[in-house]
Amino acid sequence: MSGLAVPLATTPDRPVNGVALTVVVVLFILVAVLGFFAARWRAGKETGLHSLDEWGLGGRGFGTWVTWFLLGGDLYTAYTFVAVPAAMWATGAVSGFFAVPYTIVLYPIVFLLMSRLWSVSHRHGFVTPADFVGGRYGSRALTVAVALTGIVATMPYIALQLVGIKAVLTVLGLGSAENVLLTDLPLIIAFVVLAAYTYTSGLRAPALIAVVKDLLIYLAVIVAVIYLPIKFGGWDNIFGAAQTKLDAISPATGKPTGVFIPGAASYSAYWTLALGSALALFMYPHSITGVLATKSRNTIRKNAAVLPLYSLMLGFLALLGYAAISAGTKPIDLNGAVNPQLVVPQLFLDNFPAWFAGIALAAIAIGALVPAAIMSIAAANLFTRNIYRDLIRPDADPRQEAKVSKIASLVVKFGALIFVIAMDQSAAINMQLLGGIWILQTFPAIVAGLYTRWFHRWALFAGWAAGIIYGTIAAYNVVNPVTKANFGGSIAAIPGTNVQVYIAVVAFAINLIVAAVLSLVFRAMKLPDGKDITRNSDYGADEDDPKVAQLQREYPLGETGGPVF
Repeated sequence: MSGLAVPLATTPDRPVNGVALTVVVVLFILVAVLGFFAARWRAGKETGLHSLDEWGLGGRGFGTWVTWFLLGGDLYTAYTFVAVPAAMWATGAVSGFFAVPYTIVLYPIVFLLMSRLWSVSHRHGFVTPADFVGGRYGSRALTVAVALTGIVATMPYIALQLVGIKAVLTVLGLGSAENVLLTDLPLIIAFVVLAAYTYTSGLRAPALIAVVKDLLIYLAVIVAVIYLPIKFGGWDNIFGAAQTKLDAISPATGKPTGVFIPGAASYSAYWTLALGSALALFMYPHSITGVLATKSRNTIRKNAAVLPLYSLMLGFLALLGYAAISAGTKPIDLNGAVNPQLVVPQLFLDNFPAWFAGIALAAIAIGALVPAAIMSIAAANLFTRNIYRDLIRPDADPRQEAKVSKIASLVVKFGALIFVIAMDQSAAINMQLLGGIWILQTFPAIVAGLYTRWFHRWALFAGWAAGIIYGTIAAYNVVNPVTKANFGGSIAAIPGTNVQVYIAVVAFAINLIVAAVLSLVFRAMKLPDGKDITRNSDYGADEDDPKVAQLQREYPLGETGGPVF
């Protein structure tokens, strides 16, 4: 059902769906108003939003439900809603459905690790993961390496949120292969509004908007997984159509188009994708920003228990890719080429009343604004704390930090906007692929540091560099079998074998081996280690833990004391 189709005055590439577009615009205006209102929501009475604790971490006071929506909006982005079913539609379960087990593996990791990071950050006022690395190892080089990795890995992630919005706008008819302004103007307006309320309200804006976004997403997915199987003769027919398409031989490669269910040859790729992605996700600065914004360590543990509800939703969402195969959805882009990123928006527009398709498309577009806001804030906090304050102006006060961070968040967002407008979308996708490989290389410094001080700071730095170099070269050497372009995927054989695995996992293993061997060498050489300002008891502190106040009196921050690791 296509709804009301309104031809444009100019030569259109496809008609504008007036009803669906109206619903999207109304809901977008609603969330924009919420974004600006958020500046008054739980604002600090004394300092307002003029500190990173208030602007960048929402006052560090979010409870269980706000955190649930915030982390859900943070981790399940518009690109997730677009890319996962698109991968299922294009190549099947290995590159698409792995996202479901990886989010299941993720939450035990959150339960174990993130509560410790919250505690030590609460005790020492850390705002970023690089803050923690700096406090733990006393290494400026390692701190800057973690900060730069976070910023660089986050930029294409933000750009991919724009790709999600662009897919929605294209399907709605707001695009033209001949008129660049017509194609990009709605995207530019959306991001100007996003930048304005993020600047004004900080982390409170995405926290509030995430509630609306998730309600819309859950509504759209639940209706779709009930209605579409009924329309297309049940899941047996849907799975049958998907298997037929994916088993067909591709003329370009001479091999099956995709993988319906992973076979033995795909096991290593499938499980390493799931494990590596799970280990990497909470190393992204925006994920840690959501964790540090909570009011207590138990809030994080409660969320680790209830967040898997999103995995259930993601499983259904992934299957929409197979439903689109059965429906015969044609995701044709403005240039006439097939673009899998358009599959889900086109599926909704083709098979639902226009008003409901508008709700689903608005959910995807709003689902881009929430994570983009959090990511830009996280990247800005990294720049402010670990580049500006550590390297440029060590005496910056909280008000100056907040001001710099607000400006940096604008720069980050508009940088991502220019990236998407000026470059091919595949460049953003390739950069995001590299981002996943790079961010996993910060895992040893952050996670090992939560439990042990055994690794030497320079060994961790060398391991980080080795993992980054190997991962970048290995990803470059993957050639797309259809386009023949480099950075054609994230799977490659382990060197010297035929075992196909996720490149990030091999890079991570190299990172760990280098860090462990060099730690033994450097400690044998008695190279000086950095100063550790943390103590064992910091890692179990809670918001009302009397030990926190006691430790503060006995051992002021920045001084040595307490148990030695």
